[in-house]
Amino acid sequence: MSLLDNHDGLLVDLDGTVWNGDTAIEAAISVLNDVDVPVAFVTNNASKPHSAVVEKLQKLGIADEKPTVFNSVDAVLEVLAEEASPGSTVLVVGAEWLHEVVRNAGYEVVTSAGQDPSNSGIAAVVQGHNPENGWAQLSEIALAVRAGARYLVTNADTSLPTERGFCLGNGALAAAVTASTDVYPRAAGKPEPELFKLAAQKIGAKNPLCIGDRLNTDIAGANSAGFDSLHVLTGVSGAIELLEAPPEHRPTYIGADISDVLSPAQQLVPGPQGDFTARGDGHDVLLERGIKHVDNTQANTSQHNTAAASLAVSLAALRTVLEVAWAMPKPPRYIHPRSVAAEHAVADWR
Repeated sequence: MSLLDNHDGLLVDLDGTVWNGDTAIEAAISVLNDVDVPVAFVTNNASKPHSAVVEKLQKLGIADEKPTVFNSVDAVLEVLAEEASPGSTVLVVGAEWLHEVVRNAGYEVVTSAGQDPSNSGIAAVVQGHNPENGWAQLSEIALAVRAGARYLVTNADTSLPTERGFCLGNGALAAAVTASTDVYPRAAGKPEPELFKLAAQKIGAKNPLCIGDRLNTDIAGANSAGFDSLHVLTGVSGAIELLEAPPEHRPTYIGADISDVLSPAQQLVPGPQGDFTARGDGHDVLLERGIKHVDNTQANTSQHNTAAASLAVSLAALRTVLEVAWAMPKPPRYIHPRSVAAEHAVADWR
């Protein structure tokens, strides 16, 4: 029985999970086109409207004519309703569509802390990701926050996966405002549970599987919503982050990419695999034994398949170690490979 067989829907992150920048993660596209359960794409990135995200999904190969998309703007409107009355003035910093959404929700939208059409002060600031955000825009936020405006961000991601690597995320820019004002924003998107629950309700899933690449948003959010999660190693959080993850950031399953929804569920949970064994040794973990090599006589010897086989061995070692590491009171100080196979497996971790 595959992992997918245990769930009635998928809540799938985008950046680092389905694509990196404008480059599709091919395994993700292929599998998502074949699954027979409803799928909702759930992203913290608020830089583009839903229609633009749908267009990008289809351009990169998603076959669904009407893919379901939720982003952190859907959640920030609910939070804003708690913080500011309809008709009040809201400073919006972000993409143009974010301005339109907040305006359409019944607020007076301004772009400067010096603007106050109602003469009642700026009630709240809403900050979303926009590549154009810089010193001038952040300074307007700081001025409004110092004057008493509630500070809201669509999401608190500190980095954004792109085809060039990890760039600054919305949370990193918000950190500059916090450093200047000592005011921490309230984040509306992941890891808060509302976005996941909204998406699950939309696709009619009672037991969805959340899939993402970032532990402190995708996985923490799934945990807060009470849903199972599959962490994939195609984006932000790698093996080291998994080893050091606090309980609230730990996924139910660990896979290479979205295609692992087709793997047996028991293969994806932390525990001994691939002939590896692990045991605690004080503050450390010893990784022993393991698969010594990949038998290329039983598989295509292309570079792609060889790399995939090597990753599979590395993941088997990682899941073996995680069972021990997560049972320790603190993250292990060192992982000591005690065999040739273990040395090769750990060398692939990042």
